[in-house]
Amino acid sequence: MRIRLPALALLLLAACGGDSDETVRLPARPAAGKQGLQLPPVPLNANSPVTYPPALASQGIEGTVLLRLYVDTLGRIHTDSTRIAESSGYPALDSAALRAAPELRFAPAERDGRRIAALFLQPIHFRTPSGRGVTP
Repeated sequence: MRIRLPALALLLLAACGGDSDETVRLPARPAAGKQGLQLPPVPLNANSPVTYPPALASQGIEGTVLLRLYVDTLGRIHTDSTRIAESSGYPALDSAALRAAPELRFAPAERDGRRIAALFLQPIHFRTPSGRGVTP
């Protein structure tokens, strides 16, 4: 059975309630205070405190270190809980990420509109100057 385009359009209009202009608009971000809504910690550093080891940068060695961080309700990192969750494969890059961790600043995580302490993973990307630089 073949349905012609105008007939299909009329069928769709009838099924959708005619020419009603009731457009459903979705919010850009879920409203705070919704039950069960959890937002992760948000990085606040305008400039990265991570220092790319010069010897590795000059050799073009790149990598990503995945840090496990614990941030309290004030956004402070507890350095005694900072760990490498996934190594870059280069001890010098891993060490540079760990050394910079206490200088990272975050807005605390939130659940249901209230600040909470949170354990989370933060990637630290090491890219050569011809790439994109170091980004927390």
